[in-house]
Order: sequence, then C-alpha cells, then structure tokens
Amino acid sequence: MPADLRPAVDATLRAAGISRGHLSVELVDEASIRKLNREHRDHDEPTDVLSFPIDEDGAVVGPRELGDVVICPDHTADVVEATVHGVLHLCGYDHETDDGEMLRLQGSVMRDLAAGSADREPDG
Repeated sequence: MPADLRPAVDATLRAAGISRGHLSVELVDEASIRKLNREHRDHDEPTDVLSFPIDEDGAVVGPRELGDVVICPDHTADVVEATVHGVLHLCGYDHETDDGEMLRLQGSVMRDLAAGSADREPDG
C-alpha cells in the first residue's frame, strides 16, 4: 500500500467500526484496471476504483481479510477519495443498494481528512 494512502485507509476503517483487518491498496495503469473491470464486472472500459472483498461476513475470528482495492490514478480526480470509497466497499458498504449511508460516511471521512482530524481517535 502506498504510504501516503495509509491515513485514508486507517480513518476509513475507524469510521466503519473495524479495528482489526488486513487489506491491500494497489495503484495500476489503465490497461490493468480495464482488464480487471472486464473480467470481474463485464465492463470493457477503465474505471477509477475496484474493490475485491474477501471476508464479507462479520463472523470471522481474529483480524478480517478485508480484500483488495485497485485504483487507476489516471481515471480518478482524487486518489485519496478513491481509496476511501474502495475501503468502504471492503467494509460491506454499497452505495448502489443503501440509502446514501456509504456516500455520507465517505464524505465525513474526507472532511475529517481535510481538517486533519482523521489521525486522532474519536473523543468519548
């Protein structure tokens, strides 16, 4: 995982209530993301971010194997936001089926990152 994306990953996991888990984030070129998008989603075009969850059920004992996030920097305006988005998918969120919960949480994490408050543990 690129070191500069670790704060975004950590903040997203905290916001999603996940304290223990493993995941990877990989930055790839357009050809690679297009191939993955074609093979896994039947979309023969490049995209900004893809998520590949592993342990989707919360009954796992010990740290979860959350999965992989693959980002194409050439197809996203903001790699940090794509990271947050992809990690939320690994945590079980789905903006295509929820009532805006994932995108609200994504916005909250992005605001916290911009304000520099995402590095701190929540008060309380």
